[in-house]
Amino acid sequence: MRFKPSLRSVLLVVNLAILLLPVGEIAVLRLYESELVRQTESELIAQGAVISATFRELLWEHVEPGERTGYGTPVASRFRKRAGEGNVLDPFHPHLDLADELVRPPAEDALVSVQEPDPAARVAGERIRPIIDAAKKVTLAGLRVLDHRGTVVATTGIEYGMSLISREEVRRALQGEQVSLLRERVSDGPKPALRSISRGGLIRVFVVIPVVHRTRVIGAVYLSRTPLDVAKALFPRGYKLLRAAGVLLVVVIAVSALTSMTITRPMEALVRQAARVSKGDNEAAKPLDKPRTKEVEVLSAAFAEMAVTLNRRTDQVRAFASNVSHAFKTPLTSIRGTAELLRDHFDTMAPEDRDRFLHMIETDADRMSRLVGRLLELARAEVTAPSGQKARLETVVETLVARYRASGMPVTCQLAAGGAEVCMAPETLESILSNLVDNGITHGGEGTRVELVATRPPSPAAGVVEVVVRDNGRGVAEAHSSHIFTPLFTTARETGGTGLGLAIVSALVSAHGGEITFHPGNPGAQFAIRLPSARSPGDGDLCYAQSR
Repeated sequence: MRFKPSLRSVLLVVNLAILLLPVGEIAVLRLYESELVRQTESELIAQGAVISATFRELLWEHVEPGERTGYGTPVASRFRKRAGEGNVLDPFHPHLDLADELVRPPAEDALVSVQEPDPAARVAGERIRPIIDAAKKVTLAGLRVLDHRGTVVATTGIEYGMSLISREEVRRALQGEQVSLLRERVSDGPKPALRSISRGGLIRVFVVIPVVHRTRVIGAVYLSRTPLDVAKALFPRGYKLLRAAGVLLVVVIAVSALTSMTITRPMEALVRQAARVSKGDNEAAKPLDKPRTKEVEVLSAAFAEMAVTLNRRTDQVRAFASNVSHAFKTPLTSIRGTAELLRDHFDTMAPEDRDRFLHMIETDADRMSRLVGRLLELARAEVTAPSGQKARLETVVETLVARYRASGMPVTCQLAAGGAEVCMAPETLESILSNLVDNGITHGGEGTRVELVATRPPSPAAGVVEVVVRDNGRGVAEAHSSHIFTPLFTTARETGGTGLGLAIVSALVSAHGGEITFHPGNPGAQFAIRLPSARSPGDGDLCYAQSR
């Protein structure tokens, strides 16, 4: 059996696919933006490392040998292991991530320094300034070199001689920590065009690298740059974006095709099938060849079964109407003919003939009344629902047999059901059995004996009680055996048979979850009724559950 996804699964996949398109796009863009930030940070770290090493060498040339031991500020104790002793590697990895990093407010303005820059640092700054100016033209980064007190000694801006010690990242760097952080960027100018080299991002990356000699901080390199925003970064990759958009379009088309193939097309096929059935095309009442999903497969099978059932019911109603018409036609014709004779010859008719014709009208009227009553019984039987009541089989059978024996009827019983109870009201069970007994006595002929046998079949039929009603009469012709439960089918219409007794029995048995079968006897006839027991194999009461 081929696997068919459920309709719920298809809808879940479709909805997830639709949801993932914008969510995936946002996630990808966010990751790309974080990658742009880390790329900027990495570039600033590389520049800062080179400038830091250069400034240290230039500075150390201008510090007097006697002042070198106490020059600068000590590295904080928590950073001394990374203070650059000997040739120990000290990598500074980029780590900024927009998902985790706090974006701080814009940087505080530089302050007027209360003291002059360190003399040696000032000279080294003047020598390194051409280098950082040249670097800025290529990297577009803001570069500042600070002495060990946080005063700017070289800059690509206008802060020369001013103090940046009020900034968090500078204070941390002058303790020996390598710092990277993000700050908000405030710009009064218009947003630059995509083709320009200017950047219009809303954040700025700051990197501060301390200049360390042994265990003392002798300065710091302060770098900043605005990373590329996503739009500017993606602009040169327009063709690749178009390809990505094409992939998304393909995904949307695939999702639409999946929905159409698994839901829309089978539903349209069902609609066409229903239209054909409504026009009388009985050949269309069959399950779909390609239902695609479980729900559609079940719906298609149920629809086909419903159509077949409706057609069968229609045929049954048509046949039933024909049989009812035929059953009423004979007595009505007789009544009409007799009434015409009485009307035309009532005054000249002999009294005995008049009494005979009146008796014929009464007989036909009684027959029609009996037929109407039986039809009402059949209608009630077909809509009977289990009541949850229980009937003790032995009690009902013994009471029924005793009543027939009191009337001189040859009816006997065999009880081997062990005190079984069935899920049925006692009066309903008695009605079923009495109908079968009357049928055997009426149609079996003179001298017919009827026997009731109640048994409990062995497993796997546990939970079922079987009652057999058999007689030794004439039996049923083989040609008629397949029609005996058909309403209004009878071979004894001339003796007052209505053909509804067995139909009523069958309807009552089926309504209570049982079944009745006919078996030709040798001689006679035999009916086997299988009814649900009131007790399950685990001694649980089943009647209440059956009536729900």
